[in-house]
Amino acid sequence: MLEIRSGYAHVPASEIELHYEDLGDVNDPPVLLIMGLGAQLVLWHNEFCGKLVERGYRVIRYDNRDVGLSSKLHGQRHDGALIPNLLRSFVGLPSKSVYRLEDMADDAVALLDHLGIERAHIVGASMGGMIAQILAAQYPERTAGLGIIFSSNNSALLPPPAPRALLSLIKGPSPDAPREVIIENSVRVSKIIGSPGYRKSEEQMRADAGEAYDRAYYPQGIARHFGAVLGSGSLRRYDTRIQAPTVVIHGNADVLMRPAGGRAIARAIPGARLVLFDGMAHDLPEALYDEIVGELTATFAEFTRTG
Repeated sequence: MLEIRSGYAHVPASEIELHYEDLGDVNDPPVLLIMGLGAQLVLWHNEFCGKLVERGYRVIRYDNRDVGLSSKLHGQRHDGALIPNLLRSFVGLPSKSVYRLEDMADDAVALLDHLGIERAHIVGASMGGMIAQILAAQYPERTAGLGIIFSSNNSALLPPPAPRALLSLIKGPSPDAPREVIIENSVRVSKIIGSPGYRKSEEQMRADAGEAYDRAYYPQGIARHFGAVLGSGSLRRYDTRIQAPTVVIHGNADVLMRPAGGRAIARAIPGARLVLFDGMAHDLPEALYDEIVGELTATFAEFTRTG
């Protein structure tokens, strides 16, 4: 049984409070897990975190600003039309936004400060992988190993997401829709972006959606998260500065964050390894936990040998 310690970390620069959970022995090497757009920390499932703990790591997962139990920036609206901003992103240019991925990377460092952690292995998924790239570049002294899962560096002219997949994520029911409507939509999204080679049962999809809804349903944050992605533009300028041992993990079947995004990251980060899984898309299939954790811990061990 995993012991889960929880609390809130204050971010002095923005007065934001980040909710976090801390698992494993506090004396073990720490791993900071950063989840993606509109996603709560519970998407780093206990079973996945437990595999890292079993291998001798302390695991910290947290809710980004504007999601889960962390602070919400109520009333702050992301301005600008979607299509022009998407076109700017396609050519690697930033757009105006309420906050940027750089601010979210600073949030993560404030969490490490709160926990008294000088250096951690950083693992990010999707938008969390973008935050991780910035953190590793801006704070090399705080980064041990780096793992980037189904993400992108948003460099110019990368293949865009499948429109159906992108719209499923950023367009949903009314925030005041009934619980069952919200859950039904979450199941629909899971079917669109989930791994075709490792399909979850519909029962499991509903259970996951119900857990997320009951814990903290806040769809208003999705637009600001998406604005942060568009607001930072291409991250290639950060990738070329990363010094940490890096593994880039991606699914060949991902239609939301195309495999080209993972390849672009791996090309840009000096010495990065690229690992592609057939049948995996934009989720973490339980059947691949051992292999994914194995790739991550091999990269962490590389830091231990060379760092």
